[in-house]
Amino acid sequence: MTKSSFIAGWIPLVADLSRDMPERERYGRLLEVIRQVFPCDAVALLKLQDDYLLPLAVIGLSPDTLGRRFRVSEHPRFQELVSQGGATRFPSDCGLPDPYDGLVEGQPTRLEVHDCLGCALYLQDQLWGLLTLDSLDPASFGNVDLAALEAFSGLAAATVMANERIAALTSRIEDERTAAEVYRHAVNHLQPRSLVGQSAALRHLQGEIALVGKSDLTVLIAGETGVGKELVAEAIHAASNRARRPMLSLNCAALPENLVESELFGHVRGAFSGAISDRRGKFELANAGTLFLDEVGELPLTVQAKLLRVLQSGQLQRLGSDQEHHVNVRLIAATNRDLVDRVREGLFRADLYHRLAVYPIRVPPLRERGRDVLLLAGTFLEENRNRLGLRSLRLSAESQMVLLKHNWLGNVRELEHLISRAALKAMAVHMLQPEPTRMVTIDVAELDLPGQPPNRDEFTNPGLAEAANASMNVGGLRDAVDAFQRRRIEEALERHQGRWANAARELQLDRANLARLARRLGIR
Repeated sequence: MTKSSFIAGWIPLVADLSRDMPERERYGRLLEVIRQVFPCDAVALLKLQDDYLLPLAVIGLSPDTLGRRFRVSEHPRFQELVSQGGATRFPSDCGLPDPYDGLVEGQPTRLEVHDCLGCALYLQDQLWGLLTLDSLDPASFGNVDLAALEAFSGLAAATVMANERIAALTSRIEDERTAAEVYRHAVNHLQPRSLVGQSAALRHLQGEIALVGKSDLTVLIAGETGVGKELVAEAIHAASNRARRPMLSLNCAALPENLVESELFGHVRGAFSGAISDRRGKFELANAGTLFLDEVGELPLTVQAKLLRVLQSGQLQRLGSDQEHHVNVRLIAATNRDLVDRVREGLFRADLYHRLAVYPIRVPPLRERGRDVLLLAGTFLEENRNRLGLRSLRLSAESQMVLLKHNWLGNVRELEHLISRAALKAMAVHMLQPEPTRMVTIDVAELDLPGQPPNRDEFTNPGLAEAANASMNVGGLRDAVDAFQRRRIEEALERHQGRWANAARELQLDRANLARLARRLGIR
């Protein structure tokens, strides 16, 4: 890197500091300049939130990387970069696993990342995130001046600060994720969840959430099954002035009709058979907070009348009691049905519908969100990589195309379950290879989507697909993999009448390795 190229790289970034541009474009220009000044195969900008690193922009990495959430404590290289605070090089002989193994575009299946650099970014002396540079050439960064990278990271930090200040001044970006995480940790102790994606449809939805979140209006969320209506409700609550108060949920379709009223409004002792003590309902428990009613279209008509009264006056009576209780609750309801049709059919009160639909929000189905499918897939891939104990879990290029073309009638929930099944199947197939590694690729066959052509012999046999599905019902993940391998080996031995050499050839294993694996699995 020459002094002139280094200075030339600074010029466009300095000019960008005073310009108002979308975050995606600003960070993309930053990474392009870094890649020109420090030639590499991949570069990424990651923001630190709690113990997670969230990719905000990447070049040269698989598209699904933007949907991943890297837990720092699970990645030793990220841990070192965060703790060191400056620029650090991890040479080709470094023994620490690289979190990007398998994610660099054009990377062969068995080739790991060979050379990488990383540098911490600070905003006003506070650690904000990381810049990472990766190369498949082990000698790429041997002569890189780390001080120059640290100097460049200062300009990158200025770019980030400019973006955050402009965003704050124009009120165009709501920090929905942070508020949701605070709520989830403080109230439910769950892993933080957020709306993942960059499509125009999702950005419009996020704008609606930001707009209505600060108000106390009742919101009716409509959308198909599996689109993430509960996530939208959580985001609205997180953006509201009630964010630090509880948000309680009730699935109206999951309770018998005779229990719905008690769950919502509570009951007193002796109100019905089995009511052995007084009990507060969801409305009282959510006082000063938010109550989310999922599948509200399933409420019985008798309960709808009492719900309407609470929404109108804030007064409720527990079942079996004449005493009035006042509550201050923001109501968010969700439905996958057309409530207007339910009103016409006499199954839903018109006055309750209008009381609920003060601010209606439609959650777009996954098929309208374009490449968000790959970002969401990245989130689920990272979750399954962690559960399966793999170094890398990725989608083949053909698999990515199949996901983009699929209709997704089950939406995000269908995608999540599909990735979980495919990850387990891909790992089981991978473990049968002569030299298995901890880098697993999900091919089209493991996705097993309707209409897709199988491209692996292992899954052209219906019995094997049945075995793969059956293995998912075994207790732990290791047990599931063992069950699949045991079934696969036993079927091969049966086909070849107990001839181990023939079975080994079919399974593409060395006979001695097959014998050792069979002994471990208890096959004689």
